[in-house]
Amino acid sequence: MDASAAYFGAGGNRTPTVEDIAAHYRERNMAAVIFTVDAATALGHPALSSEEIAEAAAEHPDVLVPFGSVDPHGGAEAVARARRLVTGHGVRGFKFHPSLQGFAPGDPEYYPLYEALQELGVPALFHTGQTGIGAGLPGGRGIKLRYSDPMLIDDVAADFPGLTIVLAHPSVPWQDEAISIATHKANVYIDLSGWSPKYFPPQLVRAASRQLRHKVLFGSDFPLITPDRWLADFDGLDIAPEARPLILKENAVRVLGL
Repeated sequence: MDASAAYFGAGGNRTPTVEDIAAHYRERNMAAVIFTVDAATALGHPALSSEEIAEAAAEHPDVLVPFGSVDPHGGAEAVARARRLVTGHGVRGFKFHPSLQGFAPGDPEYYPLYEALQELGVPALFHTGQTGIGAGLPGGRGIKLRYSDPMLIDDVAADFPGLTIVLAHPSVPWQDEAISIATHKANVYIDLSGWSPKYFPPQLVRAASRQLRHKVLFGSDFPLITPDRWLADFDGLDIAPEARPLILKENAVRVLGL
């Protein structure tokens, strides 16, 4: 957490509860997708409980949309747990962090999991590009960036055309690849979380304003980047006026089935 906070220049409460998050967004008349990342195999310690997060989020349905996370290395049990999270706990999508979880997302070993998500009709959100987790630590804490190359997700998008996929974050240093995939695959979107908009690559700003205006989604990365900070910096971007409501709300309404 200290390394991530230094990377993002973040302050304030870095470990908010679900109730804290709900209150923060309700005060702003906004909604948030919340989740943990289950990287138990790669990190060697158990994750926060997606079940508990979903149950807590259910107390705040006006502002919170729960996503689940399963360890991709879990095989058949990961698939079964994903199904239980959707049918029994109201999870609306799944978060993957290939670098943190230590897996190559395009490996067919993980295809039964994607098949289940496609069948369940919930989106898959994949971290892409650089990560603040482990940043500046020796060996980056063992986290390998190459697993978060969005081109590794292109196979998944091609082989599961009914699975909605969101490439999380500006995918630096693979931004052009992410734009190409989102342009080519109707089922692939890009979210804009994890970076202050003032640091967005210029080609991402152009695409968000033009050919991908229906394919990009607002996101902050709370608590490391707050929505207030993100929106203030977004106001300074050269984004077409007609694209702004799509990016800030309408695209997410469609992707999340709200």
